Amino acid sequence: MVKKKGMRAFTLIELIAVLVIMAILALIVTPLVMNIIRKARIAADKRSIDAYGRSIELAIAGYLLDTGKFPTDVNQLSIEYSGDEVICSTTQLNDDSSVYLTGCTVKGRTVDYAYGTDKTPSAPTYTAYTVGDTVTYNNVNYYVIADSGSNEESVTLLKAEPLTAQEVNDYGTGHVNVNFPSDWLGYQTAGSEGYGGMQYYSSQSCGYNGSEWVSDGCITDYEQSEVKYVVDAWKAAQAPTALDARLITIQEINNNFELEEFDCCGGCGACVANRPNASWMYSSRYGYWTMSQYNNSSSGVWRVGNTGGLGESNVYGDSAGSSFAVRPVIVLPKSALNS
Repeated sequence: MVKKKGMRAFTLIELIAVLVIMAILALIVTPLVMNIIRKARIAADKRSIDAYGRSIELAIAGYLLDTGKFPTDVNQLSIEYSGDEVICSTTQLNDDSSVYLTGCTVKGRTVDYAYGTDKTPSAPTYTAYTVGDTVTYNNVNYYVIADSGSNEESVTLLKAEPLTAQEVNDYGTGHVNVNFPSDWLGYQTAGSEGYGGMQYYSSQSCGYNGSEWVSDGCITDYEQSEVKYVVDAWKAAQAPTALDARLITIQEINNNFELEEFDCCGGCGACVANRPNASWMYSSRYGYWTMSQYNNSSSGVWRVGNTGGLGESNVYGDSAGSSFAVRPVIVLPKSALNS
């Protein structure tokens, strides 16, 4: 090729400079272009999730029209959606027929995006009681013996006063009779100040028959005892909204008494307990039965004495002091106390 006069070719340095400039421009422009593409893809993925969410909400509306009921699971719905594949780890159907989607992928791509609003009701809070608090339900006073706090829907209560002899008779009609003289102890006694005393393990024919103690008919199962019959009948009449009604357990006494040990001296009734803050759990006017067997005995049962000591008694009664009464425990919904 003949070089024309006045023409000048690019030098090698100039070519290299051009290439460097183009490389720099590529380094600058390429991320910008890729970012635009990425944003466009994310926007498209979000639109796919939005479309999928709206499809679910339309399916909810259709389900309500067809069944008159609100769906409890997305699998109950016939969802008409033809866009890109959307899979969400959380698909929550809200009570207002809206949907909340999160943890979604579109065609396998993770998308940091949530559709709708999480309208999960916040956990309810309840009144928190302290052990030993006095509360009133149905005009009867109780002491709190167990409460886990504001997250607990129920509270465990110990009746402040035991059932009277009249109450035991009323709630044990056809089963028990506590009209024997008050100096007789155990099963069929009224006890001091008219509190109804009766054996823990007992039946109609078990106890004092007017002339002697007899064991015929005595049973060794709290679920079949006359005490349980009376407590159940009392609950139906006086604590109908209670979730449970029974006698106090050794564990509950231990939680409040901080007992050093259970088996102190056999049946002498002198088991020593530390009770610095639980004087409300016993009274000098009466003793009362617990729900727990004495050392897993088939015939003995723990009792709280009238000085707070924990002791044992068997089906033939006890000669250590006052008659032992029925002091029910109930598990009550807190709503019943606040109503």
